[in-house]
Parts: sequence; C-alpha cells; structure tokens
Amino acid sequence: MKSVLSALLMAVLLVFSAAQGTAAAGERVTVLLDWFINPDHAPLFVAYEKGFFKDRGLDVVFIAPSNPNDPPKLVAAKKAEIAVSYQPQHYLQVDQGLPLVRFATLVATPLNALVVMADGRIKGLGDLKGKTIGYSVGGFETVLLKVMLKEVGLTLADVRLVNVNFSLSPSLFSGNTDAVIGAFRNFELNQMDISGRPGRAFFVEEHGIPAYDELILIAHRDRVDAPMFRKFVDALEAGVQFLINHPEESWLLFIKGREELDDELNRRAWQDTLPRFALRPGALDRVRYRRFAEFLKAQGMIDKIPPMDMLARELN
Repeated sequence: MKSVLSALLMAVLLVFSAAQGTAAAGERVTVLLDWFINPDHAPLFVAYEKGFFKDRGLDVVFIAPSNPNDPPKLVAAKKAEIAVSYQPQHYLQVDQGLPLVRFATLVATPLNALVVMADGRIKGLGDLKGKTIGYSVGGFETVLLKVMLKEVGLTLADVRLVNVNFSLSPSLFSGNTDAVIGAFRNFELNQMDISGRPGRAFFVEEHGIPAYDELILIAHRDRVDAPMFRKFVDALEAGVQFLINHPEESWLLFIKGREELDDELNRRAWQDTLPRFALRPGALDRVRYRRFAEFLKAQGMIDKIPPMDMLARELN
C-alpha cells in the first residue's frame, strides 16, 4: 500500500512541479487539495502568489488529486505534509485509527445544503414526504438528511433515496429527483442560476445539525509540532487578510496561470465564499469541535469521542 501511495504522489508531484514552476529554495511542503482547484482554496493560492509562504522559508507545492479519498491516506502514510479535508470526514478517519490532526481551518462554516428547485413543489421540509432525494456520498449526507427530516416528523423511510453520484443539479433539472443533499451552496446554487433554473437551499445548520468547519487542513499527528506548520498557518492568515482587504486583486492572483478558472461560475462562487473563510485559520474552538463529535457519536458515525489533542490542535 505504501509503495502504491508513494508512486501515486511522485507521479502527481512531477506534473504539478512542472505546472507551478521552480519555487525559491526553502523547506518543501506538499499540500494535497481535496479536489480540483476552486475558490474554496483561495486563501492558499493568494498566500502562495503573494509570496507569504516563501517569506517564511517554505517551498509550497499544491497537488489536486485524481481521487479525493487519497489525500488523508497519503498524509497518514507520511507521503505528504498537509491535506485539505472536511471536518466531518476527519472525525471518521480519526475514529478509524488514522494518525491525523486538524491544525487550521479554510472554510469555517458548512457549505453543505439540501437543494430543491425554486419553482418546484417543495416549499418546506415537510413536503419531502414520498419524494425522491438524490445524494452523492452515503454516510454523513444520509445522517444530515435524517436529522433534517426528523425536525418535521419524517424519517428516511418516508423518502426515496437515490445515488446520483455528483450529478446533483442535473438530476433536479431532469426531474429524476425532487431534492438533493450534499450540494454546496456556493457552487450548485450558482450553477443552477446560471442555467436559468434557480434553486432554493435548506441550510443544514438551520435544521438541527451543529455548526462545523467545511474545509480544514490536516497533518500527521507526529509531525504537526514542527515549526514548519506554525509558519504555514501564519502565511495562510496573511493570505486571508489580503484576500478580505483586496478581493478583486486577489481574484487576479487566484487565476494567474490558471485562466481556465476564469468563468462566471467561479466568479460567483468566489463572492459567495469570501465571508466564509476563517479569518483566524489557526484558532480552535474546542467546545464547538467537541459538540460536533458528540453529535456524530449520537448518530452512530463514530464509536467514541477522542481526546481533543488527537483530533485538533491550536499550534504554539
């Protein structure tokens, strides 16, 4: 397994090193993204383009994975230093024994939502009874739906679930589903509006789910106390500050050398994501993190609540 992960990482590194050019000499930091580059990653790329990582002696390389399940495994195997991940999934990975710890936050609010057609028959959650609901990934998305339905006296048995992979808005457009869970409010809603078929969202944190961080940065538990990670957090915070103060200039930095990202969907998502970035990415709300752990345990998603230092850290 380790040899396969090493080969995968080396192949991707070769591609991305060529694409990003040769950085100034510094301590190499490999950051595995959760998926393809998008506005959710803006603080990372602004910090990179402004030279905030370089100023702190870090030579940062970003890698977009072919499989979004790989980054945490690669970090756990010490084949990369940092991965972008999701707070809910992080709890599950720690519960499964992966030696991973959260050390910073990118997006500090949920993005997940249950989405319906704005002009459709679903006006409230109670209208979902007997309807078809699409999802992309089972497990956590199903738990979200279960809790939201419970708020209006329904259960999963009252709806029909269908796996639509990642064709969330297309399944709504075609009428194959009446609602979808797992849609990101900053992307799917904009995509639907651009297509002339606007949607309406029911936000998970307003319907029984404790607030959580959508995107976080994770590292190997044995490595996270190295000075490099504190430098990384400081550079990331500088990137967030610049991004908030200079959003238009930051947009130009974000698409620099990545012109394929310059389209209407990403521009809209950029604006919608700006207020959701963590202004203090290294800060840790221990009560909030424990509350979400208790929620997952109550839902049967994890077996036990780990000590906080095994789950998340605020670096010195």
